Amino acid sequence: MQSGEAPASMEVEAIPNGSGTQSGSLPSKPKFEPLKAHEMSDGRVQFRKVSVPPHRYSPLKKAWMEIYTPIYEQMKIDIRMNLKARKVELKTRPDTPDISNLQKCADFVHAFMLGFDVIDAIALLRLDELYVESFEIKDVKTLRGEHLSRAIGRLSGKGGKTKFAIENATKTRVVIADTKIHILGSFQNIKIARDSLCSLILGSPAGKVYSKLRQVSARLAERF
Repeated sequence: MQSGEAPASMEVEAIPNGSGTQSGSLPSKPKFEPLKAHEMSDGRVQFRKVSVPPHRYSPLKKAWMEIYTPIYEQMKIDIRMNLKARKVELKTRPDTPDISNLQKCADFVHAFMLGFDVIDAIALLRLDELYVESFEIKDVKTLRGEHLSRAIGRLSGKGGKTKFAIENATKTRVVIADTKIHILGSFQNIKIARDSLCSLILGSPAGKVYSKLRQVSARLAERF
């Protein structure tokens, strides 16, 4: 008797479940189209303005089409140069696919103004985990006169050899503009490059920094 009742109870349980799914008694999940950039801000246009330093006018003029094309065509952001205000102005369009594109474009233009090449700065448009970090030599150590000049010389090395070695080992890009240093890269790689540059500012010989970089780059290669 027990063996006969078991399948009957199983049938009773199975029928309502099946009928429920077929009849569609449970409401289906709502499907919403993703909001466009202009819809997120209630139809208002979003703006960003990036100041142009005087020494970057000529490079900006030469590289304008290289900057304009990816921003306007790929990121769907309007861009113009305001000569009176001396700023590059960016704004969203109705067909801008993502609101974050505006900030990415502003970061890209800002990186170019800091002195990075367009080829390097354009990575900010394509990769999310890239950042620009800036600091001054005086933030690490207060140096004046010839001591400051020698520190800048140590950072660059002969013909830029030291700077290139740091860039290649840490997969970053470094700009040394007078006493300001700008580093473009991922968060972890920026930290490694910054530590190397700080060691040079504090007086470490280039050879010692190279050997430390080799160890760190070998460790990074193992990790990834």
